[in-house]
Amino acid sequence: MAKSKSNSAVLEIQYGALPYRFTDTGGIEILLVTSRSRRRWILPKGLPVEGLEPSEAAAREAFEEAGVRGTVRSEPIGRFTYDRRVDEDGRSISCEVAVYPLEVVRQHQIWPAVWQRETRWLAPGEAAALIGDAGLKPLLQAFAAKMTARRRPASRRTQA
Repeated sequence: MAKSKSNSAVLEIQYGALPYRFTDTGGIEILLVTSRSRRRWILPKGLPVEGLEPSEAAAREAFEEAGVRGTVRSEPIGRFTYDRRVDEDGRSISCEVAVYPLEVVRQHQIWPAVWQRETRWLAPGEAAALIGDAGLKPLLQAFAAKMTARRRPASRRTQA
């Protein structure tokens, strides 16, 4: 954890994966998972792992929490912050998450958190509507728009 200048403020650094895949029509789908305790829809994310690059740690979280493997980019698409509850009294820690896109090539039937989490493939708009982290929504939407535009056939791109 990285501490700020104030002794009371703690900022925890995390790495998250944005698992995605392309549809047959050139669109994109985003994979969300539920959090373990409150069952909110989130991206797989976790703390740094000694010996792993940030993008590799994000890819590891994607497998552990959502059962997916694929190609992860080495540069994040952005960052967002959220407050993570750490105890039953509602105390929280501020977290900053660097988000790394992960193009899914395989989704496993069994993975470490299969009994603790639900996964769901969604269109970007549906995913953004379900995600509670306000700072993540614009990252997700901008990434999906960029990837969809790249993937469209040339004949569609030139039409107005």
